[in-house]
Amino acid sequence: MSNLQISEDILPLGQFKTHASQLLKSINSSNRSIVITQNGKPTAVVLSPSEFDRLSTQARFISAVQQGLNDEQAGRVLDDDELDAILERESSTT
Repeated sequence: MSNLQISEDILPLGQFKTHASQLLKSINSSNRSIVITQNGKPTAVVLSPSEFDRLSTQARFISAVQQGLNDEQAGRVLDDDELDAILERESSTT
């Protein structure tokens, strides 16, 4: 995601409504997000589908890493020999 440019990327809701089609095309081509304000306060962020996918993937990865760290701290781990034995048993039953 490109850095936020205050003069271009923060818009009041009325301006977004007036130029919505043009702004949506710009978001997709530039891969920059737009912050929409209402009564002078930020109320929404519009971003491209590819940026949404990137952020979602990143969030899932971070969550999986955190779960692994939590499992390790709680002692819910297997060493290589234990894992090999489990995999060997499962492959011999199929």
